Amino acid sequence: MSTDAVAITGFLSLFGLMLLRVPVGIAMGLVGVLGFGYLIGDITPALKLLSQSPIRTATDAEFAVIPLFLLMGAFASASGMSKELFRASNTFLGHLRGGLGIATIVACGGFAAICGSSVATAATFSKVAYPEMREHGYPQSFATGVIAAGGSLGIMIPPSTVFAVYGLITEQDIGKLFIAGVVPGLLAVAMYIGTINIIAWLKPGFLPVTPRHSWAERRAALRDVWAVSLLFVFIIGGIYAGAFTATEAAGMGAAGAFIIAVVRRKLSRADFLRCLVESLRTTAAVFTILIGALIFGYFLTITQTPQKITVFLTGLGLGPYGVLILIMLMYLFLGCIMDAMAMIILTIPIVFPVIKELGFDPIWFGVIIVMTVELGLIHPPVGMNVFVIKSVVKDVKLSTVFRGVMPFVLTDILRLAILIAFPILALWLPSHM
Repeated sequence: MSTDAVAITGFLSLFGLMLLRVPVGIAMGLVGVLGFGYLIGDITPALKLLSQSPIRTATDAEFAVIPLFLLMGAFASASGMSKELFRASNTFLGHLRGGLGIATIVACGGFAAICGSSVATAATFSKVAYPEMREHGYPQSFATGVIAAGGSLGIMIPPSTVFAVYGLITEQDIGKLFIAGVVPGLLAVAMYIGTINIIAWLKPGFLPVTPRHSWAERRAALRDVWAVSLLFVFIIGGIYAGAFTATEAAGMGAAGAFIIAVVRRKLSRADFLRCLVESLRTTAAVFTILIGALIFGYFLTITQTPQKITVFLTGLGLGPYGVLILIMLMYLFLGCIMDAMAMIILTIPIVFPVIKELGFDPIWFGVIIVMTVELGLIHPPVGMNVFVIKSVVKDVKLSTVFRGVMPFVLTDILRLAILIAFPILALWLPSHM
């Protein structure tokens, strides 16, 4: 069997295993070991890869950025920062038509700046914002749609675990990737708010108005969000100024979130243990995918699949942006069957050589791909954030959430087009580091 036939068989086997609900990391590792062993005619070197790759990945200091940021998000969530963000946003914006939806988007953006996970953001605000919106008469579809869209900000606004993984795989500066996500993340918040305003304008009676809060209530609510502001400025400001690396920032952020939670007496011993267990579980899941992808990468290297795909795509005559659109369509399709992290880890080693050959900036491409993956979190038929909301809000139908999130899907497509047309939006801040 030729190497091309083996590569195709490997990919088909991989997707077949995933359809059988074999975990993505295990499936990639299994196909990688068997494919590598078949091509070199000896399974022993392949088994050595299986024994060495986990140790090499788990002991690499650069990979510490992932569990540390996850731990920071867990401590931030346990200390009640999400509720305080929503309360502060609500006191200033809740009286507008659709104001609770706008407050949810703003609060999601603020929480994303200290969390780094879309799933965690969506799950948190399903508990915090959804009951409030329903109590004030907001339609179920709108309430869940806003939370699904706002949750997707978790992987765009830094710090982001997906940005970190992309940087580790492509050997790009993670700090620059974080900074590159700031303007696109703020653009996402602004465009989501604009979408809510358009909905309120097109359907005047669809969204209710809640009472205006007093300035005393607003000042009191603002005093509660100092912790979020401090953490974000400390981490992102330190990275931008070059005071510390992304890994060091992650460690300081986790320690800072822990200290804030302890000082405010919102972290019991049970909460502390729960944060450690949650972070450990998520880290184990991410590292399993990373290790599987590393083994699968050796298989791809020996088949020269990345080089062959690069030659094929660049030879189609579509031009750089035509190829880029093909890649983005592929990600939208994969979003129907895979989660964001698995997509990035599996495909970037194949796609990145094509991007380099076409001359695109790797930092800009990282932002574009994270935005595309972010879109995959909410678009039908399988949006991860939609299923997360469904798991928290038991009485809502999936079709209801998808109906509510569709305006934001269209907004994301427009935002993607803007970022492709104006790369400076992602590159201006990193260029000044």
